[in-house]
Amino acid sequence: MKSRSFFLTIFFVSCLATGGIFVKLSDLGPVATGFYRVLFSIPILYPLLKFEKGNHLSIRDKSLVFVAGMFLAGDLILWNISFHYTTVANANLLANLVPFTIVPAAYFIYKEKISRNFLISLLVTLIGLVVLIEGKGDLSNGSLYGDMLAFATSIFYAIFLLIVYKVREKASAIQVMYYSAYGSIVVLLISSLLMEGVSYPNDFEALWPLLGLAIFSQILGQGGLSYVLGGISVNLAAVLVLMQPVISAILSYFIFYETLTAQEMFGIFIVLTGIFLVKKEG
Repeated sequence: MKSRSFFLTIFFVSCLATGGIFVKLSDLGPVATGFYRVLFSIPILYPLLKFEKGNHLSIRDKSLVFVAGMFLAGDLILWNISFHYTTVANANLLANLVPFTIVPAAYFIYKEKISRNFLISLLVTLIGLVVLIEGKGDLSNGSLYGDMLAFATSIFYAIFLLIVYKVREKASAIQVMYYSAYGSIVVLLISSLLMEGVSYPNDFEALWPLLGLAIFSQILGQGGLSYVLGGISVNLAAVLVLMQPVISAILSYFIFYETLTAQEMFGIFIVLTGIFLVKKEG
């Protein structure tokens, strides 16, 4: 694996980690927040798509990306709502258990080999996550319903990554994010209207968190991960995504003044150790 792809993945995961921050700052409902996150990304992606010298996608490939976007919408809906029923700690931990879905699926579907070093790295990283999250307090405070929503989030996102991983053989990251946005918008718009009614940002204070979500989480985060899937394995990407709760904890410290306990810092150290080990994967 090239170091460039590895560090790019870390950067894009860092952008993705801002999602929880902006959702927490948003004045709109959780589903509407997800809808505007995707909607505002389209006018940014469109000129990039037009200036890109990429391959033209077939109707079949566009349809596949559209379906991937629908699963991404499911990820956004469940994750945003889970914050209202469980602790932020639970939601971050359970939503990032992507490898438990994606690693075995990639083995059976794409014949991705799972090395011993990879499994050890995954185990170390997961241990670090548990130590980090437990350092925030009693995990039993979250409701079972919210925990189930957060875990279901990881399944939807794993399916999105698996579909994108296959399509990336033909499509660019910009194409993936642009066409998948329409699949996401359909699901998010219908869900928002049914669950929350009509809502929109009526001032800049309500608007800027949505723009932040569109630029950092949607385009740089989701789009960036779609880009690096052309250079690293889907298994490795799934493990590197586990850095998201670590980065979120650090961002919360500086933005919301949430202090880091000694146990949380130890958990971060363990996660970084696991990430260092997995970097050796080819």
